[in-house]
Amino acid sequence: MTNILILCTGNSCRSQMAHGWMEHLDIGNRLNVYSAGIETHGVNPKAIQVMKEAGTDISHHTSNHIDEYRKIDFDYVITVCDHAKEHCPYFPSDALRIHQNFKDPAQATGTDEEILTDFRRVRDEIKEFVEVFVKNKIS
Repeated sequence: MTNILILCTGNSCRSQMAHGWMEHLDIGNRLNVYSAGIETHGVNPKAIQVMKEAGTDISHHTSNHIDEYRKIDFDYVITVCDHAKEHCPYFPSDALRIHQNFKDPAQATGTDEEILTDFRRVRDEIKEFVEVFVKNKIS
């Protein structure tokens, strides 16, 4: 099994969506996927909504702090926001570190529909990233 940690600032949107996609695309159950933040903000209801629209249920996810996973030997640590990459406390691991910044949809402004449009765009960008990662690193 391959252990993967997906990290962002609050473990609310981007890391949760990446976690959901990683599990959704794990054909053959080869991955142990975890997500965490350098803070915990709770799982954003709009992230749950747009992932459900795309056929992936993340409603059971919890917002976790990176310290909860210090004893796991990760193969990959993926940061999905610049803030987490720059401010992540020392994390003892030989894991391959991968970084891909995604805009924080929780910062979107406008009407409810405009905000959901931002969430959907980020959801789809994360899905593309995860598909390439799984194809190139796991297959």
